[in-house]
Amino acid sequence: MANITAQMVKELREATGVGMMDCKKALVESDGDVKKATELLQIKGLAKAAKRSGRKVSEGYIGTYLHHDGKTAILVEVNCETDFVAKTESFRNFCHDLAIHICGCNPLIVRREQLDPAVLADRQRLILEQALEENKNAKSSKPEKIIEEKIVPGRVDKWLSEITLLDQHWMGDNAEPTVEMKRAELSMTTGENIQIARFTRLAVGEGAEATEGNEGEE
Repeated sequence: MANITAQMVKELREATGVGMMDCKKALVESDGDVKKATELLQIKGLAKAAKRSGRKVSEGYIGTYLHHDGKTAILVEVNCETDFVAKTESFRNFCHDLAIHICGCNPLIVRREQLDPAVLADRQRLILEQALEENKNAKSSKPEKIIEEKIVPGRVDKWLSEITLLDQHWMGDNAEPTVEMKRAELSMTTGENIQIARFTRLAVGEGAEATEGNEGEE
């Protein structure tokens, strides 16, 4: 099996406009053959949908979900190009299902680019420290260079895929496509640029500390 490097993933992403996780999966499936990986993405319709990403999106719908216990609520804004698509059942069902997904999978950001660099740096440092400690206590230790260049990046990538909405598996099922693939699929079927703009999660008790801190203020 070919060694899939970060550079290969980057080049495929730049060539197709598809998300990093989907590019990586395509490269794995094609055994590192960039041409075959591109064709695979095109077959899935992701590359075609990605080409629409530059179109202006000024319409959309806000999907909502209130958990059955009444303690967690989700609002998610999904944008499209026309009011016609925004009113379709398939579009609004996607928005509603996406809100349910967010409630269950609890992402922190929509896309990786939104993560604060300082937060990423702290996580990388923590993962490196943990990996070095594990290596020190292991029966068969690995060279530090291997830990820094392969193990740590792999764990950071896994963490990012867990907290990034677009990288998460739909409804938390590893056998299901990613949220990005579902978005691209909807873009392909509607023929419009579909973008997940933002989301808000409200949970009873999560704002209690902030409220207590404001007590007594005029």
